[in-house]
Amino acid sequence: MSSEIVARVTKAGPRKSRPSARAAARRSRGNQEERSERSRGQILKAALNLFSRFGYHGTSMRDIALAAKVSIGNVYHQFPDKETIFRTLLEQYWEALGQPELPFNRALAEGAFPDDLEKLARGARASVEKYRKYVALIYVDVVEFDGSHIRRFYSDMASRFQAFLEANRDQLPLDKLRDGVAPLTAIMLATRFFFQYYGVELLFGVPNHFGVDDDRALEQIVDILKHGMFKPSVD
Repeated sequence: MSSEIVARVTKAGPRKSRPSARAAARRSRGNQEERSERSRGQILKAALNLFSRFGYHGTSMRDIALAAKVSIGNVYHQFPDKETIFRTLLEQYWEALGQPELPFNRALAEGAFPDDLEKLARGARASVEKYRKYVALIYVDVVEFDGSHIRRFYSDMASRFQAFLEANRDQLPLDKLRDGVAPLTAIMLATRFFFQYYGVELLFGVPNHFGVDDDRALEQIVDILKHGMFKPSVD
């Protein structure tokens, strides 16, 4: 080899090896999975907006594809049918309801029951506001599916609250409940009432539906929950 060739090779440095076909395939699969996940998210977001506004039967797969800006073939690639999309959205909401960062769950964890029902109510309001479109799907399911998708969630509700009470019994001042009041019934009553109250306000767009402003209504509701609506009986 001539000195001129050696000099050129030395100057150029060692030849870089090309990436292997296996590494390129891995990157390609990763990019494809990322695109697929992004499409799935777009489809679910579009379906949530449409189902919560127009209902299940008022929304077609083509409507979802157009709103998600994907092909209808892509929608069917991600989900076999429209009901699977609807069920997936409800499952997302059930999962969110179990997360510690849900405002209502934070209020519970911070000891709002039974001492600070106002705080519990505010947590319920913030939760309904954050997930209002998902909450609307519950009403869609009741009207269009006779509640078939939500039945299991509500059937299991008592066991979930019971597990919470047992796990936090030492931190909760349950001894403040009057004799004969079951903690499970009390916490479920307060929870269901506050979620329903703010569901009417935020989903149906009916503020002050108790005839007074929200703060006054909350004050009265909490007073009744704490002390009842009857005068103490005189023996």
